Amino acid sequence: MSAIAWRIAGCALLLGVVLGGYGQAWRYGRLLAEQEQELLQQRLDQAEALHGLLLTEREQRQGLEQRLKDTTQLHWKELTDAQQAQARLRDRLATADLRLSVLLDTTDQCGGCGVSATAGAGSVVHGAIRAYLDSEHAQRIIKITSEGDRAIIALRACQKYIKNLSN
Repeated sequence: MSAIAWRIAGCALLLGVVLGGYGQAWRYGRLLAEQEQELLQQRLDQAEALHGLLLTEREQRQGLEQRLKDTTQLHWKELTDAQQAQARLRDRLATADLRLSVLLDTTDQCGGCGVSATAGAGSVVHGAIRAYLDSEHAQRIIKITSEGDRAIIALRACQKYIKNLSN
């Protein structure tokens, strides 16, 4: 073979290698583009799933906030109603419109001392004898029961709060 034939064969071989390299690069580039597209689609799917999860979480949080708001309003109403009832009771006691009384134990504890269980001169009620409390003592009793009522209402509110948080 002559030198020109060798050069033509070498050029043909070189051209084949170059064209083969370009073809290989084109296929590799296309494969990378497909992989990039798949990765992009996966990321979009993950973002949509995360967005849906965030919307669900927000709705749950807003529902919890609404339930807590309703519970707080109910607690506040119960508390103010109880305070108003206690205030009315204190006012009635202060004006002597109402008097607190206690039942007296009239069982025979002294061995026949003879306490009568009959009604007094101005009373038509037969049976147990009652003693009226001093206004000051009645006010203290009302104050103690008022504190107890507030404590019970606060305890119920705490229980509802915890129940709402756990749901």
